[in-house]
Amino acid sequence: MPGDNSRLVYSTDGGRVRDTSARVTKAPAKPAAQRGAPPPDDGFVRIKREKSGRGGKTVTTISGLPGADVALDDMLKVLKQLCGAGGTREGRILEIQGDHRPRVQAKLEALGHKVKLAGG
Repeated sequence: MPGDNSRLVYSTDGGRVRDTSARVTKAPAKPAAQRGAPPPDDGFVRIKREKSGRGGKTVTTISGLPGADVALDDMLKVLKQLCGAGGTREGRILEIQGDHRPRVQAKLEALGHKVKLAGG
């Protein structure tokens, strides 16, 4: 029997209680270079060496490969075994730890892809 002196201690219907007087701010949008602008779709596979944003570690990135996700995963496995290094797939971009541009370029050209070395 609620009286005038009662107060709500816990409720499941409203979730967390927010302070409506606090101003909510949005995080600033990332520039296009950091959002990972899609690589041009011109039939070339681009191989880059990157270090920025990785704590000084060098990574070889491969973009522009055709095929579905399963084919990209299979290609990543082949390239990691070729280079003897670890790696991952971020969307349609393959990343291999270390600078392995010459090996990756030779392998992709042997598989019939047109390859360009991009970046530094």
